[in-house]
Amino acid sequence: MPAIETIVIGCSAGGPGALTLLLGALDHRLPASVIVCSHTAANSSHAMRDLLAQHSALPVIEACEREPLRGGMVQVAPPDYHLLIERGRRFALSVDEPVGFSRPSIDVLFASAAEACGAGLIAVILTGANADGAAGLACVRRSGGIAIVQQPDDATAPAMPLAALELAGADHCVALDKMAPLINRLCMT
Repeated sequence: MPAIETIVIGCSAGGPGALTLLLGALDHRLPASVIVCSHTAANSSHAMRDLLAQHSALPVIEACEREPLRGGMVQVAPPDYHLLIERGRRFALSVDEPVGFSRPSIDVLFASAAEACGAGLIAVILTGANADGAAGLACVRRSGGIAIVQQPDDATAPAMPLAALELAGADHCVALDKMAPLINRLCMT
């Protein structure tokens, strides 16, 4: 199994609470880049970053155009931009039309991450009230990456995990409190 270099996480309704629990339980020595895409960040430029920074075991910054992915750090999609990962492990921002009524779109991030990172990728779908992320998760699985989905009955809003499971399936479907130990184990072995 190739080393995991990148973790992409997508969420919507209920996401801030889920993210603070997940990021707070990650190992502070985690070598992978962690990229977060949340619909709930769309109204405030730094609110999500600041919230996550208070709870994360890793440093948290906002992802910027042409910046590289940084291992051992959480990078958050800026509001009102699609966030993409290019082959050279650098970010690109797009103001293309919303996808599934969302910008940033989890599908856009996951699909670009699948192409750029292949089997060195973990994609995580958390709570949310729509189907964003399901098609992107399917791309991740086709490229050899690992798909982790929050158990729908554990999610504040189960629509996003249900859609992901229906369209893409998952390598692991676990409760939120089991996710960080799973990710730590996959990345640190």
